[in-house]
Amino acid sequence: MRDNTEDFRQLFLQNVPLMDVRAPIEFGKGAFPEAVNLPLMNDSERQKVGTQYKQQGQAAAIELGHQLVRGKVKAARIDAWLARVQAAPEGYLYCFRGGLRSQLVQQWLSEAGVQYPRVIGGYKAMRRFLIDTLDAAALECSPMLVAGMTGTGKTEVISALDNSLDLEGHAHHRGSSFGRHATPQPGQIDFENRLAIAALKVRATGARRLVLEDEGRIVGSCSVPLTLYQVMQEAPLVWLEDSFENRVTRILGDYVINMQAEYAALHPSDADAGFNAFADYLLGSLQRIYKRLGGERHQQLDALMREALDIQQRTGDVQAHRRWIEGLLTHYYDPMYVYQRENKNARVVFRGEQQAVIDWLREHSISE
Repeated sequence: MRDNTEDFRQLFLQNVPLMDVRAPIEFGKGAFPEAVNLPLMNDSERQKVGTQYKQQGQAAAIELGHQLVRGKVKAARIDAWLARVQAAPEGYLYCFRGGLRSQLVQQWLSEAGVQYPRVIGGYKAMRRFLIDTLDAAALECSPMLVAGMTGTGKTEVISALDNSLDLEGHAHHRGSSFGRHATPQPGQIDFENRLAIAALKVRATGARRLVLEDEGRIVGSCSVPLTLYQVMQEAPLVWLEDSFENRVTRILGDYVINMQAEYAALHPSDADAGFNAFADYLLGSLQRIYKRLGGERHQQLDALMREALDIQQRTGDVQAHRRWIEGLLTHYYDPMYVYQRENKNARVVFRGEQQAVIDWLREHSISE
């Protein structure tokens, strides 16, 4: 029989399977990557018990809970927990504070012949641990940032390093007006949890510096946690360079080829629906920067984009997209990044193309 645990560090470092017995509405607001939601009470039952608790006290609330979860309902939930135990015998269960709900689930499992440990302190304690973990990483690991013009491959540099945190990857967004994916971003709490777990794992390797992409506070709908963001504002920068042609090719891959594939995957039996959704993504992304482009420039790029989409849909050729990408870089992204670079020049400690930047970061950021 395994003991209950409060070794949160090992739970997250080892990707231990977790059974979250909170109500679905609680799980939806924030959870952990390895957690599966198998609630003791559904949302309606939880609401009724909560109301009873406020009006009549704990004993009455517990009694109502037993009335609501009994018979076939109780049997079905125990069966679901037993299936999870069988699938993840090394796991743990938890509720919000590690109190009544998780203890009751343990009791019912025990009556069914299974001993399954719980996380002491529950979700609240694990969440607090991750918040503190990320803050400590930001303050103690002297972040170094990868900066550069749009399309230089900053994410590729981040992916090549063992001591990096991929803000855009964890936010499931590329951090620009064209940055969203075909599937939704995580909620803010889920984003923070994933980021903290990644930081914990990087620090467990012995790395003493973190490398991140130079991002704004907002990545799509996710906000970079305040302590980390504040430290990033003073961090040294490594400036990534690449040719204009290579940048256009990279953006063509990200915004056109890969995104068309993402939308096609969502509509496997209807190619036209997938392509139309992809076209709406491109045209909508351009529309969102209408004011910054100005009406005339937007009209020109919109016409080029529609022409490229028409050619792509008819022939499969994506090369016509290069024209609007070139215009977007020249008239929108590059002027914005040149302005930002001028304001950050004093923080730049190295400049170079991709492999040179990767080599420099490996030499200067692993143990400093």
